[in-house]
Amino acid sequence: MPIERSTYKDHVIKYIYDGMRENRYKPGEKILESHLAKELGISRAPIREALADLVRTGLLEYRPQVGNFVASLSAEEIFDSYVARGVLEGFAVSQGINNFSDEDLARLEEMAYKMELFAQKGKRKALIDIGQEFHEELFSHCRNAQVVLFTEQLSLKLHLLFYKHWANVYKPEEIRDRHLDIISIIRKKDPVKLEQLIRQHYIETGRKVVEQEN
Repeated sequence: MPIERSTYKDHVIKYIYDGMRENRYKPGEKILESHLAKELGISRAPIREALADLVRTGLLEYRPQVGNFVASLSAEEIFDSYVARGVLEGFAVSQGINNFSDEDLARLEEMAYKMELFAQKGKRKALIDIGQEFHEELFSHCRNAQVVLFTEQLSLKLHLLFYKHWANVYKPEEIRDRHLDIISIIRKKDPVKLEQLIRQHYIETGRKVVEQEN
C-alpha cells in the first residue's frame, strides 16, 4: 500500500528504528540515502529529514563530508542519556501532576499490568511499545512544550536500549511495580516525591543497561 506523502518522514524513521531493533542496522554502519530511497520507493527529501531527526535523537551520527552512521554509544553516553531523561521526565510529570483525571490513571494502571503480561510472554516489541505509550501519557500532561519536546527526543534511544536488555534488567513483576509506584504518587499529589522517584528510576535503569552493554 502506498505511503501517504504527509507520513513519509515518520515512515522512514520507523523503518530505520525497526531495523536497529532487529539488528539489520548495526552500530557503526553507514546509512545510505540511495539504498533507503530504492527500498522504500520514495524520494530522498523525506529521507534526509528523517535522518536529520535521528541524528538529533542520538541514534545516528552525522560525519561531515562522509554521511550518517548508526551511533556507537559509550557507557558514559548511555548513562548520561538515562540521567537526562530522568531529569526531564521527572520535571515534566511533576509539573503536570494536577492534570491527571481518574480515567487517565486507570488507563495507566492497565498499561502497567499489560507490561507485566508482555514481559512474561517475552513479547519485546509489545512491551516496549506500551512502555513508550505509558511514558508519553505521563509527560504529555506537562504544559511546557519545550520540556515535552526535549523529553521526546530521548525516547527512541532509550527504548532501543531497553528493548535489547530488558530481560536481564527487570523481572516482569518489577516492571509492573515500578510503574504502579509512579501512579500511586500521582494520586497522592506529591510533585517533589514524584520527580525524585522518576529520576531515580531512570538512574537505576541506566546503570543496569550500561552493565549489560559492557
